[in-house]
Amino acid sequence: MAPKRKGDAPPPGRAHETPPRDGYVFIGVIARRFGVHPQTLRLYEREGLIRPARSSGNTRLYDVETVERLEIILTLTRELGVNLAGVEVILDLKSRLARMEGEVGRLMEAIRAVAKDHAARGGAAKDDRALAVRPRGAIVLKYE
Repeated sequence: MAPKRKGDAPPPGRAHETPPRDGYVFIGVIARRFGVHPQTLRLYEREGLIRPARSSGNTRLYDVETVERLEIILTLTRELGVNLAGVEVILDLKSRLARMEGEVGRLMEAIRAVAKDHAARGGAAKDDRALAVRPRGAIVLKYE
């Protein structure tokens, strides 16, 4: 076997240790990094738990988001003993919670804008209900 020289191409059929362009990593690199068989990663993809991107040659390419999701899956299965059906439910709930947090954030911004506009107009008369918005707190209606 000839000695490996700088600039030589990697052996055929082997994944590079360095990530390819655009921040994507090959399945073999991910499998070694997390100590799982590539077939396990393919199973997670079939089950819809991860969705790696694909190259023009149909090679699986793992981006940062997919790797982070994989870390969650492995933590749930290895350390907490959750089965794949449970992982799917947990990931779905996590996604729904993130969407709802975004909606609540947008709602709070809209309420703050209305309250600021209301205050700029001189506030309400004594017999009106006044809107009080607490930062990081609940919405409170005050009656005077």
